[in-house]
Formats: sequence, C-alpha cells, structure tokens
Amino acid sequence: MRPTALIPVLFGLAAFVLTMLCIFAGSKRDFMQDYSIITLNTSRIGTNVFNTTSDTDSDSNIFESIWDNVTNSIESSLNDKINSFAQDLGLHDFYSAHLLDYCSGYYTPTDLPNATVSKSDIDQNVTYCSNRTSFFHFNPTTALETELNKTGLGITLEDLHWPDAVNDGIRTLRIAQKAAFILYCISAALLLIATLASLISVFFSGRFSAFIDISLWFLAFLAIALASALTTAVAVKASSVINKHGRSIGVEAQRGNKFMAITWVATGLAGLSVFVWVFECLRGRRRERYVGHVEK
Repeated sequence: MRPTALIPVLFGLAAFVLTMLCIFAGSKRDFMQDYSIITLNTSRIGTNVFNTTSDTDSDSNIFESIWDNVTNSIESSLNDKINSFAQDLGLHDFYSAHLLDYCSGYYTPTDLPNATVSKSDIDQNVTYCSNRTSFFHFNPTTALETELNKTGLGITLEDLHWPDAVNDGIRTLRIAQKAAFILYCISAALLLIATLASLISVFFSGRFSAFIDISLWFLAFLAIALASALTTAVAVKASSVINKHGRSIGVEAQRGNKFMAITWVATGLAGLSVFVWVFECLRGRRRERYVGHVEK
C-alpha cells in the first residue's frame, strides 16, 4: 500500500475539474459567465463622435452623417442619456470571449456607476451566446458589424472611428487562442490519465511505478502550464491593444481575472502532484538503501 499516492489523486481530480471548467466556462448563458478570458465593454462606443464639437470639418461631417441616420426616437434617447448609445445602435453593452464561444448582453441597472448605483451593484445580463465551436476565435469587429447591419441604420464601425490597429492586434492572437484550446484538451486528458495512474499506484510500491507517475504528472503539468501561460498572454495582449487604441472611441477591455485564477490553480495542483511523486520516489530509494544496509 502507498497511501501518499492519494494526495496526487485528490489534486488531480481537482485540477481536472478546473481544467474542464476552463474549457466549458461561458458555453451557456447561465454558466460561469464571470469566467471569461476577456470582456469587451462597448457601452459607451461612439460617444466621442456625439461629444465632438465642430472644431474641424472632418469631425463635423462625421457627426452630421451619423446623426442624419439616427431615427427621431433614438435621437431623443441619446439626448437624455448619451451613454446608452451602444444600445440605441443595436449593440450590446459587453462581449465576453470564452474558449468555445462568446456571449453578449447589457449592464444592469446601468452601464456606469453614479450617485445612487455603485460599481458593485452593476451586473451583467447575458442575452446572447454564439454557437459552441472548437478552435473558436473571438473577432469583436465581426460581432459588432453584424449587429450594426441588422439595425438598418446605415451606421458602420468606420463611422464610429473603429481603429484598424485593434483589428490587427486581435488578428495576430488568432493562432494563439486556437493553440490554447488544443492545450487545454490535452491537459484534461493527461490530468485524467495521471490521476488514474496515481490511484493504481496506491496499491503498488516501488520506484518504477513512482517514475511512471512522475513522467505522467510532469507532462500534465507542462501542458496545463503552457495552456495557462498562452491564455494569459492572449488576455493581456488583447486587452492592452484594445485599451490602447479603443478608449478614444469609448471601448475598453478587461482580462478575465477569475478565469486566470482557476487555470493557474489547476497548474499549481499539477505541479504539487509532480513534487509529491518526486518525494515519494526519493523516499523509496532511501528505504531500499536502508533495507539493504540492515540485511548486510
């Protein structure tokens, strides 16, 4: 019997569950929507256009072009609350990217904190999720253009000064996001195999079985560490690009800290399992040396 092998079994089960949650987080409207990789806040998109005075002929022409395309009812609501421009254009307040899809919705009761509503009182009301797709890549430009086209107002992202740099930055991360999905799938499989191997090793002692477990756990740790690092890099880089070039048009991005927390906890548990088996292997070697010395 090797009771210490139960430690990596427990760690492995927890890491496997967390990894599966990383994969399927946000796959349904009511499932772990707070655990997105990155969230795009578009609730104030276009406010720069409507707050622009006629300092230049170019800005004035853009202002007039968009204003003429807005219906009277929308124009009235814009006068009451310019921050609701995204909803008036048929856009959602936020777009959350996950591994398998993206979801969108509105901030309730308001998109910005004020004298009566604090930031902690604002919730996300998810109203739409795209189809779950393997190797999914979130393209905010496509999502926004699709919704603008549905309104029939004739307003485009170009009218809202959507920066080309955002498109370029997101495009470069496409391969990284797809690679992250593959690594999470591999991680889940390796974590499950390593956990089962550890469970079997409870009933077997010896350095050979410990070496097999060390190898399996190291591979699992390497896979989940790479997946976590790649996803973190995607979130950090994408949010940095969007915030750098998008804030001027009222668009911001925030990386998913909750998602990062569970993926790195899973990585830590896999790393601890490697440490446990290395310790077990070294302890077994010392035990064998002690038995051999006593017999002599």
